[in-house]
Amino acid sequence: MDTAVLEPGAINRLKWRCRRGLLENDLFIERFFSRYEDQLTPLQAQGLLSLMELSDNDLLDLLLRRSEPSDEMNRPEVHDVLAMMRSRNEPPER
Repeated sequence: MDTAVLEPGAINRLKWRCRRGLLENDLFIERFFSRYEDQLTPLQAQGLLSLMELSDNDLLDLLLRRSEPSDEMNRPEVHDVLAMMRSRNEPPER
């Protein structure tokens, strides 16, 4: 398992790529970064980028548990990041 974390420059580029047009999505994403940006791995970044390829409405459906990842989105790194984004609890201690 890859335990390397992203460097600050990579985090900033990822944040830029994650800007959305729908406020609800932005709130999920903002909370995600405030909790996990210091511990994101390259594999988790790939999962997050995959989610960012979705339309705003499809992403919101996943975040609100109205749907689950399917087809090419049904990958462990996507499920991992989605669980992190859906979490309302504090991040686990590492």
